[in-house]
Amino acid sequence: MNQALLAGFWGLVGGSALVLGAAVPFIVSLPQRVIAAVMAVGSGVLISAVAFDLMDEAYHRGGFAATAAGFLGGALVYTIANIIVSRRGARHRKRSGSNPEESQPHASTDQGPGTNTGLAIAIGALLDGIPESVVIGTSLIGGKGVSAVVVAAVFLSNVPEGLASAAGMRQAGRSARYIFSVWIGIAIASGLAALLGNVALAGAAPSFVAAVTAVAAGAILAMLVDTMIPEATEATHDYSGLIAVAGFLAAFCLTKLGG
Repeated sequence: MNQALLAGFWGLVGGSALVLGAAVPFIVSLPQRVIAAVMAVGSGVLISAVAFDLMDEAYHRGGFAATAAGFLGGALVYTIANIIVSRRGARHRKRSGSNPEESQPHASTDQGPGTNTGLAIAIGALLDGIPESVVIGTSLIGGKGVSAVVVAAVFLSNVPEGLASAAGMRQAGRSARYIFSVWIGIAIASGLAALLGNVALAGAAPSFVAAVTAVAAGAILAMLVDTMIPEATEATHDYSGLIAVAGFLAAFCLTKLGG
């Protein structure tokens, strides 16, 4: 149980970055390039985490077949779900700038979440966060410590997402209480996903854990290419590659030093 609670704590840490990002528009106006640079770092860290932490771990646990099937399956499921939420207004949910097409709601604020762009972004954030949180939870199975690389990558990718959605919700006339209630709820859901992932998979067969880890890896990589890299390259085009490489190298060093 202590291990499960620890998994929930680290999932909550990763999800808390959404609340931090949501608070930024209420405190200071950051240049788009600064936020995009964070995206570029996060992209590099996530690529390293997928390659050296998740896929490698899945392969050693369950072999090639379970890993490959889970990886492709995760990307497929994420893509289908992403198409659904994108059509609801969350296509650019990790966008750090103010795009009129996305920040303006397409209907009045008293209608349901399907017509509110900001809330659609929040739903998209939950979609992104579930596989990340499950990975955090499974990384503790077997008495191992939490993957610092995965937690760092999740944290870095969540800050701009919270910022983007908070900006959209403010444009839609939502109150600060409403905005922070949504994001605190999603942060708590991230913690619960990590906790439940740890509990549910603690006694599972290695091949099944491998498949679940690979599913999360596929979903994360698909999210990375679909949302984070385009935003990072749009605002920091000349330097995004170098910044991402620095993030990748930092995560690679963490992985090797931690191992």
